[in-house]
Parts: sequence; structure tokens; C-alpha cells
Amino acid sequence: MYAITIQEPGGPETLRWTKVPDPEPGPGEVIVDVRASAVNRADLLQRQGHYPPPPGAPAYPGLECSGVISATAPDVTGWRVGQEVCALLAGGGYAERVAVPAGQLLPVPAGVDPVDAAALPEVACTVWSNVRQVAGLRRGETLLVHGGGSGIGTFAIQFGAALGATVLVTARSGKHARLRELGAAHAIDYRAEDFVEVTRRVTDGRGADVILDIIGGAYLPRNVAALATGGRLVVIGMQGGRKGELDLSALLAKRASVTATALRSRPVAEKAAIVQGVRDEVWPMVESGAVRPVIDRRLPMAEATGAHRIVESSDHLGKVLLVTPTA
Repeated sequence: MYAITIQEPGGPETLRWTKVPDPEPGPGEVIVDVRASAVNRADLLQRQGHYPPPPGAPAYPGLECSGVISATAPDVTGWRVGQEVCALLAGGGYAERVAVPAGQLLPVPAGVDPVDAAALPEVACTVWSNVRQVAGLRRGETLLVHGGGSGIGTFAIQFGAALGATVLVTARSGKHARLRELGAAHAIDYRAEDFVEVTRRVTDGRGADVILDIIGGAYLPRNVAALATGGRLVVIGMQGGRKGELDLSALLAKRASVTATALRSRPVAEKAAIVQGVRDEVWPMVESGAVRPVIDRRLPMAEATGAHRIVESSDHLGKVLLVTPTA
């Protein structure tokens, strides 16, 4: 089969569409013939040499895919050859085939294009596990999402709105109209506005009950300032650096919490539990149309170099998909 391999750590030009060995299903695994994968920031970091795959994962990028089951291990039940699925991966999605633990499979939701379903598993699992499972967002609360135009952001907006929360987002001004269409009550231009001041103003001084943050260190003190009493800050990325100053007195005064999580490195059993939670709570929202995959564009998988450049520019809105030749 063919896959996108990383010749050496570096820029997008180091990606190559290369012939590699076919995967074989291990215990508890299935083989998925990939229709599409999606580009995530973690893929860019892996390409640069900053985010190696966990032990046992394929060396090539790709944290999610959609496709068709073509083989199963003898001990797998509940899934069959020929079934259309999408999957959360530890790596290897940029390929024509990938081995997947059965617990990380999801059926393609009714009403979703089987190719576009590749845009769902990683964002759905990330958003659900952090916004719902960790932060416990409830109806009537306020959710602030940083990076509203990203795949994570566009999904979190819809998910928060579907839960009955008021959703605020930070994003470039050119993306604001589309983000409001997705359910954002207020969009903040992070280049021209102070998100702390705007959050306080639009919440009548309360602040945000939950903040989902992809920036990290650079936003840490301002995120704490933007939290409501009893607020929950969940950090899932470090685009703004690894370190930031934390004022513990401000955190104590608000009885607030700061949590940092990662999905890719979790044990298979934990991922399976998250996938089941997504299937139970999020998939009905997707099938009802309350939450939908947001696709910026589709590109042939062999053009991963161009797809990485698009995502690095942050000019996209939603997901950039890589589609295999057989899709």
C-alpha cells in the first residue's frame, strides 16, 4: 500500500507518498481501507520532529480516518467486513490502510458523507472528553473557545450550543460570520480585542464557566482572569508556548480549576471509553443535524504537503481532508 511518510523532520516538503508494508490486524484490531484522513495540528508537530507517535503506532501521521473494514482479528465482535466506519487513531491515517483497535471505531453517522466522516473522530473525542467529561459544561453556562476557526473550534461551538450553553469564540475577524452561523453567540477578534474584557462584558461581569484553550502558556494568566467563579480552564494545546505565569491567589479567589489533557497518548482502554461516550452522546447530535463536520476543502492524500501548508497558515475554517485515490 501507499502512505505519507516523513523523510526527515522539517517543513511540509519532507512529506512523501511512499510504498510501505500493508498492516496486519493484531489482537482486538480491524483493518480499515481508508477513504480519507484529516490534517490536525499534531500531524504538523510530528512532521517537525516534536511529537513522535506513541509506541506501537505507525510512523506516518494521521489521527483519524474514515473508510471500510476489510479484515478483522478473530477475537473482534460487533464489527464486520464491508462496514463503513470512522476511527480515532494513534497514527497512520495518512495511508491506504490502517490497523485500528476495535474500541476506537465509530459507525459513519446517518446523513454524513462517508468521506466527510473522517473529520469527526479526533475533534469529537477531544471536545467531548474535555468540555463534557472533564469540565462538565452544563446548559445555561458560558463556554469560551479559543481558535474558533479550527477543526476543534468549529466542533466545540456546535457542541456547546447543542448542550444549551452560550458560546464565545476567539478567531480572526474574517471568520466571525461563519462561526456565528455555527452557533457562536459572540466572536472576538483576538488581534484587535482583549478577550478578557469582552468576555466579562458580554457575561455581565461573570466570566466564562468553561474555557477550552489550544494556546497554552501565552494565554494562561488571561484565561484565569476570564474565568467565572467556579470556572474550569482546560488546556489542550501549546501553540502559544509551554510556560505561563499562574496567579494562584486569583485561582483560589474564584474557586476555579486548571486542567491539561492529551488524547493521543492515552491507553487503548481509556480511548475506547471516550469513543463510547462520543457514540452515546455526540452521535445523536450529529445524526439530528445539530452538529455537523465542517470541511474547508478536500485534497488528494498525495498532496499532503499542500494540505500542511494550508493548516499552518491558519487561513482555513474547519477541517482539511486528505482523500485516498480509491475513495
